[in-house]
Amino acid sequence: MNAATPEAVALAHRALTHLRNKTTDQAASTLTQPIEAYTDPVRFQREVDAVFRRLPLALALSIELPTPRTYRAMTVMDVPLVLIRGDDGRARAFLNACRHRGAALCKDGQGRMDRFVCPYHAWQYDLQGQLTGLYGASTFGEVDARTHSLTELHCEERAGLLWVCLTPGVTFDIDHWLGDFAPHLEGLHLDNWHLHAQRDIPGPGWKVAWEGYLEAYHHNTVHVNTVGKFTIGNLSLHDTFGPHQRIVFGRRSLPELLDQPEDRWQPDVHIRRIHLGFPNLAISGVLGDHCLVSQVFPGPTPDTTVTRQTVLAARAPTTEEELKATEAFSQIVLQAVRDEDYAIGATVQAALRTGANPSFTIGRNEPAVQHFHRMVARYAGSP
Repeated sequence: MNAATPEAVALAHRALTHLRNKTTDQAASTLTQPIEAYTDPVRFQREVDAVFRRLPLALALSIELPTPRTYRAMTVMDVPLVLIRGDDGRARAFLNACRHRGAALCKDGQGRMDRFVCPYHAWQYDLQGQLTGLYGASTFGEVDARTHSLTELHCEERAGLLWVCLTPGVTFDIDHWLGDFAPHLEGLHLDNWHLHAQRDIPGPGWKVAWEGYLEAYHHNTVHVNTVGKFTIGNLSLHDTFGPHQRIVFGRRSLPELLDQPEDRWQPDVHIRRIHLGFPNLAISGVLGDHCLVSQVFPGPTPDTTVTRQTVLAARAPTTEEELKATEAFSQIVLQAVRDEDYAIGATVQAALRTGANPSFTIGRNEPAVQHFHRMVARYAGSP
């Protein structure tokens, strides 16, 4: 077995203290959120524009572009874009629109290409987005490649993730953005995992959906047949790294450490770490050699979202037993999110406009939910 890291041992000690005392990490006080924070379309648009269109978003895993000339095209919040790894190994992001008349250069999906060729009038671009050729150039007229190359979006690759700003011309310093959260992400070694499955899941409004990723208070009720079987409800650790967060749940096996000498501990068998990149990235190791990556994107209105759920395995399954275990993990996280969290979220969403609650109270035992709302207010200027 690998030796336990000092950080893992320290987290296990914190979790055991809460287990003995029947406590959890807490915020200083409760937090009141007005219902308008979930429903007001003007506030929603302001927050989406400030948070999702001007801050770095983790749009893909590095392993989705495994080699030069591989690409991933997607539409994120009505923004069509394409990520591609050039022959120089660098990942770039472009708006998926020809500079002639705006046709999409490729359909959403992934694959391999040597160049972009517009399916409308066959304008051609290299993998750096430079205009390199026009069909019928001699009859078209003068075109300056400097003003007609693809519109690039700022893209940086860090910690096995591709970070992109959706607004052309807006740049960011990824090292400053991640700060002291970066080593924790890098420790996940996301560029060494195997991508088993990926799907998009419709859900309730952005904040309703995202809050479910931020606390274990609901695990014993909502997830009694799925992840709740493996985690201790209402016991969590909470640490912040600027706008980003980490929460740690105790697994049901955590009490086993009470009877073991510390030098024999394997803490990561007994705790579950969830890394939360603001505003919408959750990376969670749940069962064994498996990992769930979730990206929650607001829909066009305050009451809808799309969640990209990516299931990772430590290695590609090679036996029937490994495949069965990986698929079982895939199905349990799908059920937990789609059929449990989002099913409950749909009832929350339906009640928001009824007047049943003028505000919501976020508990002291939900510190990650509180931190999230404060970060939205910081970046969007919300009350």
